[in-house]
Parts: sequence; C-alpha cells; structure tokens
Amino acid sequence: MAINKNVLLLETIAEEALVMLQDQVNVRTGYDRISLQKAVDKYPIHAIITRGKGLINKALLDACPALQTVARCGVGLDNVDVHEATARNISVIHAPASNAATIAEHTLALMLMLARNLYESMQQVKNNNWNWRNQYNGDELHGKTLGIIGMGNIGQRVAKLADAFGMNVIYSSRSAKDVPYLQVTQAELLQQADIVSLHLPYTAVTGALLGTAELALMKPTALLINTARGALIDHEALAKALNTNTLAGFAADVLPEEPPKHPDAVVDHPHTLITPHSGSLTATTYRQMCEYTITNVLALLRDEKPESRSIYNFSALQKQA
Repeated sequence: MAINKNVLLLETIAEEALVMLQDQVNVRTGYDRISLQKAVDKYPIHAIITRGKGLINKALLDACPALQTVARCGVGLDNVDVHEATARNISVIHAPASNAATIAEHTLALMLMLARNLYESMQQVKNNNWNWRNQYNGDELHGKTLGIIGMGNIGQRVAKLADAFGMNVIYSSRSAKDVPYLQVTQAELLQQADIVSLHLPYTAVTGALLGTAELALMKPTALLINTARGALIDHEALAKALNTNTLAGFAADVLPEEPPKHPDAVVDHPHTLITPHSGSLTATTYRQMCEYTITNVLALLRDEKPESRSIYNFSALQKQA
C-alpha cells in the first residue's frame, strides 16, 4: 500500500529497487545541483537515498526538516554526515557486509592481474605483439605470503580465497580474530608479506595508515592492493616508492580523490592498475544492496521495524530515546 511520503534520490539505483520505491512512495530526484534545489524547495523530504557520491551533509539536512531517515545503497558512509543525522534523531540506513563477497573477488582479480602482469600481456596481444612472451616477467600467487591489514568480513573472505590459491596468509588487526591465520604486528606484516591487501575503514582520527615510513618497511618486490579506502595510503609517498623501485606494484579500486586530477602520478604509473571504484557494482551485488536498502527505508517510512543491523546509528538513537 502506497504512503504519502517523499523520497529524494541523489543518484540512480538498481531498476528493481527503483520499482519497489516508486510503488510505495513519491520519488523525487536530485541528480544535479539544480534538480536537487528544486526538489527540496518544492516537497517535504522524508528520506534521502544516495550511493557513493551524493553527499548527505549538514546543509542538505538543514534543507529537509521533515527527514526521518537517510540511506546509502552500500556499506561505507563516508559521504553521509552520520554525527549530524544522529543528533537530529534521523536513522542512517546502509547495507552492512553486502559487498563482502564481490569485493573479495575484486581484490583477488587485481592481485592476479598485477602479479601475473596480465593487463600488459593482453594489450601486447591486441597490438599483435606475440613476441611479448619472450620478455614476460609475471609471477604467481601460489607460495607467496599475503598480509591482510584488517580481518573483518572482507578480509576473512580474501584470506579464504588466498588460502585456496596456496598462499601463506598473515594478518594484523586491532583484535585477534577466530581465524586459522597468524596475527602479527603491522610492522611485521609489512616486512614479511609479498603482497599486502588493505581491508579496514578510514577514520579522520588515524589519517593515512601507510606513509613513507610504512612503505619503506615493505620488500622492494612487494605488491600493494587497496580495495578499502583511498585515503588509507599517502599517495605522494606511494608515487615516490613506485618511482624509486622500493615497491614493485600497486593495484586499487579506490583513490583519495575520485576522479583524481589529471595527470596523476599513481594512476598514470606503468606499475599500477586502477579500477573506477567498481568493485561492488557487479549486477548481483548492486541489485541486492539497493533492494536491501530500499526495503528497510520503506519499512521505516511505514512505521514498521527495519532490520536493526541496517541502521548504522541504531545504538546511538536508542540511547537518545
């Protein structure tokens, strides 16, 4: 049964999820500055939904006094002012752990592409240079030590996949995990690993996790993979490490700034592989993330109970009640 509520979309969502939304509420769109302003000026907005780019900040919250919930069709909430929303008693909905499997796959794909130098090999074949095989210098994952920084849902899935490839997995984490892998300090991990993969959130308090000093601990033959958050790495230090051959390669699905200013020393480097933050945009995961988020937004707007795990600030709101 439809309800007379206005939901503002800052970005497109999966078609199946959009149909669910349109069937229940009035959908307004604010895909650019002009349409966004028109929507908030004309309608009382009860919910705002974004993906990874549309900002839900204090200014937008100020412009929508009727808000009950804000949501992101995804996991991380870097583009949502959670603190400000919580202070206003606004639920923040997301899709926790929904991208774990696909990000783990993307991580292994980047790892394989980089280690085996597959991208360059394919480009050479497209250029009809079959003699490339005579100078091929790729390597394999089997027998290599993978160091995982952050052993949460995604880190554990990456570890299992790496285990299947015959890799030796070690990890560093703020707390010990119930996993069959050796926990070491971050410094030990950087010194021992042939490949380092990041799987933890970025916080403004800690800043970049890997800078000049940390990168200097890594083997000159080591590879670095980042499918977590771009700001976890000091990219100026990373570019220097790549240019001085103190790091063999870098692959990522995330950057500190997306898209980066052009030219970019890391993106343009011959020893890097960068994808456009597309790791969780596979057809299956994208649809599931959007449907899960919309289902819980609609439940809240109907005064029903969303899944408590879908509400990021659930505990904080309970304390305020």
